[in-house]
Amino acid sequence: MPKRGPRPGARGPGGTAEAGRRGSVLVLGGAGYIGRHVCAAFASRNRDVVVVGRRPPEEPMPYRCVTLDLAGADPAALAAALDAARPGTIVNAVGSIWGRTDEQMWSATAVPTLRLLETLALMTTRPRLVHLGSVLEYGPVRPGSSVGADAVPRPDTAYGRSKLAASEAVLRGTAGGWVDGVVLRVSNVSGPGTPRISLLGQVAERLLAAAGRSTEAVVELSRLRAHRDYVDVRDVADAVVAAAYAPAVPVAVGIGRGEAVAVRDLVDLFIEASGTPARVVERPAADRASGHRDDWLRVDIGAARTLLGWEPRRSLQESVRDCWKALARAHRLPTTPSKPSGG
Repeated sequence: MPKRGPRPGARGPGGTAEAGRRGSVLVLGGAGYIGRHVCAAFASRNRDVVVVGRRPPEEPMPYRCVTLDLAGADPAALAAALDAARPGTIVNAVGSIWGRTDEQMWSATAVPTLRLLETLALMTTRPRLVHLGSVLEYGPVRPGSSVGADAVPRPDTAYGRSKLAASEAVLRGTAGGWVDGVVLRVSNVSGPGTPRISLLGQVAERLLAAAGRSTEAVVELSRLRAHRDYVDVRDVADAVVAAAYAPAVPVAVGIGRGEAVAVRDLVDLFIEASGTPARVVERPAADRASGHRDDWLRVDIGAARTLLGWEPRRSLQESVRDCWKALARAHRLPTTPSKPSGG
């Protein structure tokens, strides 16, 4: 990756973000779960939004959509394509999915960001880059503690390692002054549009199958021992907007609610919001080690308050309620629960 000094008049660490308020907003991965909410958040602020993805969106979107393969494109050609949109902000919401090998995860998650940084060095415009990292970059967290900007990442999954490599590359460029960037390490996400692969997506699939019937839904899941920090996807989108206008900072900013919630409680809240009678069945752990391992995550959001002027506004109850309402509308089900159930 080319290393270069800051351009004349360019924004370095601690500089202003005035250019982030102008030009279009390119959302890489804008058709994804978080990306769609990021697009809506910028559009609500009258920004011109352009969705960039490897393939056209599966569902229509009210924005201009551009098909580009970040990992496979020539950096010079990619720079010309991005320059043509005259972006003031580029949001990197490119992610991946579970179930891939280390090599596949690296290609799908790290390579696009590394190629994007090469491209930024060749562009004539100087956009603000908001990169969405993951709290899984931290790796295992000691129960009762919080992770923030001063935590040392020690990822223990292929996804965490590839996301960390991408985030650190953006941070190095920002510290060096040749990237105008902000890295957000996002915790677990809930809210409208949650994907089927997520925990709530799995629960929703069972509830939808039983909704409107007299039978009880059986929600079978792996053991729910974890405590995780869940933040609403719309609050994440607001954090991205705040990062577009804040000064560039050479540290990763944690985005969460700042509280660890038992995932069993989260599941119970979701079932209650659905109004569907349900019984949760927890499968035994696959092995003894995983069955006794504490899984804990709480994000220190102090840096987000100080550096971005952001904090979460939506409660977990509101998040799961709106998640179910969106699913109910999509499946033409009543949106007002007839009888709450605690699971």
